[in-house]
Amino acid sequence: MIETLKALFNRDLNKLKLEIESYQNESKIWKIEKSISNSAGNLCLHLIGNLNTYIGAQIGKTNYIRNRELEFSDKDVPKAVLIAKIETTIQTVNDALTLLTEDDLKKEHLFLVFETKTSTEFLLTHLTTHLAYHLGQINYHRRLLDN
Repeated sequence: MIETLKALFNRDLNKLKLEIESYQNESKIWKIEKSISNSAGNLCLHLIGNLNTYIGAQIGKTNYIRNRELEFSDKDVPKAVLIAKIETTIQTVNDALTLLTEDDLKKEHLFLVFETKTSTEFLLTHLTTHLAYHLGQINYHRRLLDN
């Protein structure tokens, strides 16, 4: 299961990197319009913060401190900086997941993330679907607004 999780996180974080790289007009990364309330840039920052918190800090003990509010309020972060943050997050996720054993996945996760405690495996599976959900939003955002 750990190798499956690594493969999914690597696949989708590399797709996230490709989506951000694919914006032809860098300013459109931060565009919002009508009912699109989150820019691709803010969704990217949110995914980076989310994974660095729940995988980096909680599993990998990186001492990452999350500022969730800034993930949605920060604007005009250069594309190159977003890409560098994604690359660092890929390494952080891989390093943290390497620390886990299959038995660790079945254990109760040490931190309360949802309304009730879950296994580490449940949390990590949730994080893969959370990443995929926002990745899809970023893909649509780019195709709709980067013209």
